[in-house]
Amino acid sequence: MIAIRCSALLFDLDGVLIDSTPAVARVWHQWAVDHGFDPAKVIRVAHGRPSRTTIRELLPNADIDYEDGEVERREMEDLDGVVLLPGARQLLNTLPRDRWTIATSCTRRLAEVRLRAAGLPIPENMITSSDVKIGKPDPEPYLKAAMKLGFAASDCIVVEDAPAGVRAGKTAGARVIAFLTTVIRRDLEDAGAEWIVQNCADITASSNREHGLQVNLAL
Repeated sequence: MIAIRCSALLFDLDGVLIDSTPAVARVWHQWAVDHGFDPAKVIRVAHGRPSRTTIRELLPNADIDYEDGEVERREMEDLDGVVLLPGARQLLNTLPRDRWTIATSCTRRLAEVRLRAAGLPIPENMITSSDVKIGKPDPEPYLKAAMKLGFAASDCIVVEDAPAGVRAGKTAGARVIAFLTTVIRRDLEDAGAEWIVQNCADITASSNREHGLQVNLAL
């Protein structure tokens, strides 16, 4: 067990607080088939990034707004298997509301639908792809999430599961806890994560006004 001090925790959503992997995989699999791509490759490329980024990369001459809207519509309709990940609710319940938020590559509409489906609160200061110009691995989502809470990103800890998100947190100046929910340890190490654990069940936290948060990790 190690103890870390920080001002706030900045969470990714999918693969960190909730598991929507089956639904995401189904939607991107069908999108890939519709456009003649290898589904396995598309699913791998799409994870942890805004859908617009993936679409623009694979279909640079497409109507990005239309394609992105189609992916969002399908993901909002497919909530089968969207569930809480271990320890997520318990960890969030121990954190003051002004000491955590979410920075996700989902659109705001999709993030809210998934949070409701999983029974989690919607943070007032949540940052989504609807709120940034450039998504992960760019640092903008985490810089904005920290700013919304009134802290510098360097005083926060990012909690991620995807290499793109780890890189976004590191580039923002934050320290990063990574979960083994989606990719192998080596990928997270290569992206720069300081600590790697299984999921939220390996994290406990306490807070006080003077020192902010103490985050304990079971490594």
